[in-house]
Amino acid sequence: MSRNAEEASVLYSNRAACYLKDGNCSLCVKDCSVALDLVPFGIKPLLRRAAAYEALERYQLAYVDYKTVLQIDCTVQAAHDGVNRMTKALLEKDGLEWRQKLPQIPSVPVSAQRRWDFPPAGSQAAAPKLKATETASLEKQVPTAAMIERAKTLKQEGNELVKKGNHKKAIEKYSESLKLSNQECATYTNRALCYLSLKQYKEAIQDCTEALKLDAKNIKAFYRRAQAFKELKDYKSSMTDINSLLKIEPKNIAAQNLLQELNKNLK
Repeated sequence: MSRNAEEASVLYSNRAACYLKDGNCSLCVKDCSVALDLVPFGIKPLLRRAAAYEALERYQLAYVDYKTVLQIDCTVQAAHDGVNRMTKALLEKDGLEWRQKLPQIPSVPVSAQRRWDFPPAGSQAAAPKLKATETASLEKQVPTAAMIERAKTLKQEGNELVKKGNHKKAIEKYSESLKLSNQECATYTNRALCYLSLKQYKEAIQDCTEALKLDAKNIKAFYRRAQAFKELKDYKSSMTDINSLLKIEPKNIAAQNLLQELNKNLK
């Protein structure tokens, strides 16, 4: 393998990382494929391409790339996590026959696997291997854009389930979404609504509290937490939340009505 090919592969892989971060997943896939043509079985381009495929909802191809990474180095946690996510997505999409619909997973030659092994005892030359710090870095950066995109999809699926009245299943979707990206208030407040419907008031309070950490003026979080406190007969805490809400939105009729109910309970 020429030095020029290796350098070019790194450049394509790095540009792919930029595309992935910007959400340009199609160009990310293209650059990663070129990088892998130049240097087959590179962990970074495989992970980045898998992340891009995942964001594009091409779950079969993402699964293949994540599984290929694990053949090269079975310690890459990002690949394990990716396989788990793709398995769930494909099971939902294609049912129990999902494995039969997969493209062929390439067989990684032993020579490629050995790049990540420790050198044999007594060996003077240390075989090239992926450094622990590099692996950790990969796990953090992959698949940022894809994970956010997948989280949004899961949240939307949860929203559709709420419309159908299936709050228990919606909670599962919101929970999966939050595992991928826990920076969106609406996912917390939506799950809190489901918990309220299922009378899981403590869980609803916890989700609203998380939402308020992200957005200190979130109306839904204050209102739903107030509802949960009320159901637990913690009327003072409920009133505190309603008063906070009314400072932000004084003409909120639902909050005004709840405040009247709380005043009756406190008399």
